[in-house]
Amino acid sequence: MDSNRNLSSVSASRARIAAPQVLEQASPWVPPLAFREQPATIRVLPVRRPGWLSLCAKRALDIAGALAGLALCAIAYVMCARRTRRETGGSVIFRQQRVGERGRVFTVYKLRTMMADAEARLHELMPYNEMKGHIFKIREDPRVTRLGQFLRRYHIDELPQFWNVLRGEMSLVGARPPTVDEAAKYERHHWRRLDMKPGLTGLWQVSGNGAVYDFEQVVEMDRWYVDNWSLLLDLKILVKTVWALPGGRGW
Repeated sequence: MDSNRNLSSVSASRARIAAPQVLEQASPWVPPLAFREQPATIRVLPVRRPGWLSLCAKRALDIAGALAGLALCAIAYVMCARRTRRETGGSVIFRQQRVGERGRVFTVYKLRTMMADAEARLHELMPYNEMKGHIFKIREDPRVTRLGQFLRRYHIDELPQFWNVLRGEMSLVGARPPTVDEAAKYERHHWRRLDMKPGLTGLWQVSGNGAVYDFEQVVEMDRWYVDNWSLLLDLKILVKTVWALPGGRGW
């Protein structure tokens, strides 16, 4: 009986979460040690889950978008492959471990835009990080090749992630998936952003990712998205994304 009352109180407290500003009400914290003990799975308990019909509609939209996106990816691959190998000294497709929905670790795919030793050189650039918090971004990254700058500006480098969407590891819309190292530094309230699948685009991107430099603001946007998700919201974000792409404001 005591355990049932405890579960009821927890459910009630979770139901009161109505805005991303309430940072105290969040998913249970997963300590960094979990990454070392269970590298394949990091458990994050969801606070709210949409209905199955809504999720089926979201999945159908993801599949349709992924099939179209993979066709574009094939074209980009053929056009960029030779120059990418020559400039980066590595393979055309870059693979990296990321943390997704409810802590699931998966491999994300991108067109390579950096030198082959970019990961090894990351620690050298940490003092120049232009973001505040557990995320790394700098505009003038010396590891990025000349072709890579163009691919990043128009987000062409992210086209292979449509394969992640087709596999069900990502969605068209959602929070950007953190690296394992970034997620290892997460605090309790940060995990809320992983209660739904990560996405190719989201509120941060359409709000102008160059205008938001504080990770806590990114988290608030992602948590608001999770708490207020609807298929209509996804469609609005997708339209804004397509509208913004020609502007080439990515970095």
